[in-house]
Amino acid sequence: MKAAIATFGMLLVSVGAFRAPALPARAAVRSSSRCMSMSTTQDELKKLCGYQSVDDYVTSGMVVGLGTGSTAAFAVERLGEKLASGELKDIVAIPTSVRTQEQAESLGIPLVTLDTHSVLDVAIDGADEVAPDGGLVKGRGGALLREKMVEIMAKKFVVIVDDTKFVDGLGITGAMPVEVNKFCWEHTMRQVAALPSVAGCEAKIRMDGDKIYETDNENYIVDLYFEKPIADANKAAEELINVVGVVEHGLFLNMADHTVYASADGVKTIDYTK
Repeated sequence: MKAAIATFGMLLVSVGAFRAPALPARAAVRSSSRCMSMSTTQDELKKLCGYQSVDDYVTSGMVVGLGTGSTAAFAVERLGEKLASGELKDIVAIPTSVRTQEQAESLGIPLVTLDTHSVLDVAIDGADEVAPDGGLVKGRGGALLREKMVEIMAKKFVVIVDDTKFVDGLGITGAMPVEVNKFCWEHTMRQVAALPSVAGCEAKIRMDGDKIYETDNENYIVDLYFEKPIADANKAAEELINVVGVVEHGLFLNMADHTVYASADGVKTIDYTK
């Protein structure tokens, strides 16, 4: 199990619109040399942490997991740049979605799969929510199954976010996705909504215009909405995955090794340990 590392870190304070992340009383936080003005846009913050993650954690010869989403796209971009310049060599990567695969191919990043490379040196991906202990909600972009399959096999999992993704408890800023098989999906959705660990949630099938949204795996997604944080995320994860018809859920617990985040206060890294 991974928990926050037990060493003192620096004191974080709110600066302008910057939301200081909720952290355990003792957590290791490191700063980079990259600082920015108070007018830095959210996309610029995403780019900064995406680039920093590749600079800090990817070296030549590695097998790299490529995440999915607007922040992860900047890490893919940076990896492509460093391969093109020759700064990195002998890299192979595993994408977690069709759109990440297409981006990587356009940048000339050599791609492989888990079938040939079951162990990764590092995986880099964004998150929808980051809790104080490093627990995550992921999958609002629809790639949760492939993301979890790849990232659980990485020796090091690096999360990249801007400061808006920090929460005091999981499940409060939007959907907590659950990927389900198409077969009798309404039945599966009812079974999920009736679980004690997610009691009170509102379950909705994800739509894409006037059609039900399909993942890259041709499954559906049931989005769970909560008025309060999930009381016991570990219990919820256990109950959800045990529902027959559920393929995967968006609770990524005890997986993150580092969170690289950017804010008006600069780029910082939170370290976790097993």
